[in-house]
Amino acid sequence: MSDKSDRYQTISAPAEGFIKDRGSKFHAYAYPVLNAEDIEKALASLRKLHSKARHHCYAYRLGTDGNNFRANDDGEPSGTAGKPILGQIDSFGITDVLIVVVRYFGGTLLGTGGLIQAYKSGAEDALKQAQVIEKTLEDTFQLHFDYGLMAPLMNAVKKLNLRVMEQSFNDTAYISISIPKSDVKQKLIQLKANILGISIDQVKEDTKIGGLKIKEI
Repeated sequence: MSDKSDRYQTISAPAEGFIKDRGSKFHAYAYPVLNAEDIEKALASLRKLHSKARHHCYAYRLGTDGNNFRANDDGEPSGTAGKPILGQIDSFGITDVLIVVVRYFGGTLLGTGGLIQAYKSGAEDALKQAQVIEKTLEDTFQLHFDYGLMAPLMNAVKKLNLRVMEQSFNDTAYISISIPKSDVKQKLIQLKANILGISIDQVKEDTKIGGLKIKEI
């Protein structure tokens, strides 16, 4: 079982929210994202969809260390849009998420407090429509092996409930497996022990098995 430090929450799929305040319309969009490319793609799509909107304000947080984030006011007074949007991401305790709130100006100025509340409420509404899920941080390894090891290796992978990401059985055979970060050392030792048919006590972290190469990817 993975350690709690390996697990984090995000959203499973895009979701939309909407609020209206004194004529201004706020269309909110929440996206699961993994990198800058995902973020730029979503922003470009919304800028095209809402080309007549005055503001496309957004915030995102990536990763689990808390250091990769941004809040953008896109022309609104400083701190009135991006920051309250980011605040909702953090309030929901999620990461790998982008929220964009698109504003159509309704002719009435909302003031600093009104803008903060509107962008906060729009982001909140989008996240309330989203499904929050838990994911696990994992490391991926590629196992290249001789066909003579295929039966014991595949049995060991199955016994340890390791997730198989990819497999190929052509001239050379390999499978890619993922292991929760906190379990990597122990699981690899258990894997080697099971393949060799010996106890864990007889296996070390640097134990080699003829015909098997393990490479982190």
